[in-house]
Amino acid sequence: MTDSERTESEAPGGWGAGPLREPGARGRRFDAAVRDYLARYPEATVVALGEGLGTGFWRLDNGRLNWLTVVAPETAAVRRMLLPDGARRRTVARAVTDHRWLAAVREPQRGVVVTAPGVLMRLPPPAVRALLAVCAERFPGGALVFDVLPRPAMALARRAAGPGGGRWPGPVRWGLNRAELPRVAGAHPAIVAVREVGPVRAPHGPAEWLRRRMPVLGALTPLVCEVRFAAAGSPRRASSAVC
Repeated sequence: MTDSERTESEAPGGWGAGPLREPGARGRRFDAAVRDYLARYPEATVVALGEGLGTGFWRLDNGRLNWLTVVAPETAAVRRMLLPDGARRRTVARAVTDHRWLAAVREPQRGVVVTAPGVLMRLPPPAVRALLAVCAERFPGGALVFDVLPRPAMALARRAAGPGGGRWPGPVRWGLNRAELPRVAGAHPAIVAVREVGPVRAPHGPAEWLRRRMPVLGALTPLVCEVRFAAAGSPRRASSAVC
């Protein structure tokens, strides 16, 4: 094993071989969607938008993927210091809305899956549409996984944040109800499927039981969704409603 390979297989930053922290329920949905994509495209690039100091690479690495973390320049400097780039893992210092980060994806024909936890809900709707459209155009056969608050929950989040923003990391600007998911496809003709990623564990556990007994909780629970893009050369549908 080379030094580069050894660095990639160890715990992040050389902190030892202890197990990584298990993600929460929403994080498990993201991981499941990425693993499903990698099962079909094992040499794909995973683009983690706004990842911060996340350690998804070490949870999801199959030994063949490439990982691209896209974060703001000030965050990128800290990440590179604590989690130095490796042979198959790079950090790009760009804002999510600065679409020049797309040029950093090498060999997109091998597959690209973009993850955006907590990102799209903090963008204004025109920026959401622009990001979906540019990914659909540039990554044929790719996918984008994001989370979003239903509109009632978005209203509550805004109220909780208050004028000063409260404890929220940024204003919630975009919301989407489950019934509105099909509208996401209207962002670009190359979007061929939009689905909600369901629970990964304990589908009949306490949280799911409560959601079924109290439908109002479903209207407040964040959605994790996957958007799939048409493969190169595949027919595209006509644009319709937009998100």
